[in-house]
Amino acid sequence: MKRSVMVCLFVLGAAHASPAQTPPLRLTLDEAIARGTEASHRLEELSARQEVARAVEEQREAATRPQLAAIASYTRTNHVEEFSVPNALGGGLRVIYPDIPDRVHSRLDLQWPIYTGGRLDALTRAAGAEVEAAGQDREAARADLRLEITRAFWAVLTARASVDVVRQALERTNAHLNDVRNQLSVGLVPPSDVLTIEAQHAQQLMLSIEAESLVETTTAEFKRLIGVAQDVMVEPVPASVSTFGPIAQPLTASVIGDLRVDRPERRALQFRITAADQRVAAASAGNLPVLTALGGYDMARPNPRIFPIQDKWKPSWDVGVNVRWSLFDGGRVRAEVAEAAATRRTIEARIRDFDAGVEVEVRQRTAELKSATAAIEAAGVGVRAAAEARRVIAERFSAGVATNTDVLNAQTTLLQAELDLTRARANAELAGARLQRALGR
Repeated sequence: MKRSVMVCLFVLGAAHASPAQTPPLRLTLDEAIARGTEASHRLEELSARQEVARAVEEQREAATRPQLAAIASYTRTNHVEEFSVPNALGGGLRVIYPDIPDRVHSRLDLQWPIYTGGRLDALTRAAGAEVEAAGQDREAARADLRLEITRAFWAVLTARASVDVVRQALERTNAHLNDVRNQLSVGLVPPSDVLTIEAQHAQQLMLSIEAESLVETTTAEFKRLIGVAQDVMVEPVPASVSTFGPIAQPLTASVIGDLRVDRPERRALQFRITAADQRVAAASAGNLPVLTALGGYDMARPNPRIFPIQDKWKPSWDVGVNVRWSLFDGGRVRAEVAEAAATRRTIEARIRDFDAGVEVEVRQRTAELKSATAAIEAAGVGVRAAAEARRVIAERFSAGVATNTDVLNAQTTLLQAELDLTRARANAELAGARLQRALGR
């Protein structure tokens, strides 16, 4: 009795401790994109790269401002023989160079580049252009991520819809198999008909297993993109209306020009051309003189600028101008200018290649969307026709005027038509997303 009570208490405690079934995380496409954008490691990397570029810009700008540094030093030297001369006024000796082995020196040092031939300003502008280019790289990556999440979203929905279609086909096949078995029991059909239907049932069961596996793989990829743990149940929720919108307007020359400007990839290249121009200017400034203002305030013991030298803290200051003009650098400036100019030509070639491909890409995506939209209508007609044909064949089979093969063929045709409709809808959504990406939206 005692043992029974303990077992009951253990079972009740385990049931109470077991967590409730967690409802699935339902996400629309926009919500999935928002989650993926927030959780993307790639966007985080590009944001860090932009911060790096911004820090470089601040470094370049700081180089144009005055630089003030505090310097301190301590030196221990060997003892020396003091040098002294007779004191004509008070008598005795006056020490001119004393023996001071401990020397302490402190200085406030000022350096200010007054004129650099525009080199520092050009480098600052080049760094600023790199900041803007990094920002456009991030926008391009965001657009790519949006398209990738859209593809994964509709891949999950397509896989789940395929599972539903195959499951319905299995139910129809099971019902037909029961009918044929009943007919076999009364001697209306041969055993081969039952075997044929069982073979088709096994084939559809294999399709169901493949569809379930595809759901798992596509869902895992979708969870990775939106930053959700793999053990969390996710349920994509399609929009009530199509998300790809109308077909793009006719592609005139002005429209193509606007599309090129709107693409963040091209804007990034334009900013990098600006940066390359500024680097050319900065490298060319290497042939010009550099004028720097110098200054400082010293407090030392002893102060070597004070004569005679005394073992006391003595202040001193200095102000000056330094001019440096490189007369021969072994071709360094010429090589830097050539490097910057070659970089600019490289980016220009990339822009020309990009411009040549934009129109082709948009036309291809527009044609894909038109084709996918038409395929939805055609697939819908095919499903209605296949469903009606299956209904008629089923009635004729029940009346004994249709063969078992006719019923199987009708069911296979309906299954394929339903799968084609599911894929056509997903393809249309993906084509619309690709077109939006090509349009820079």
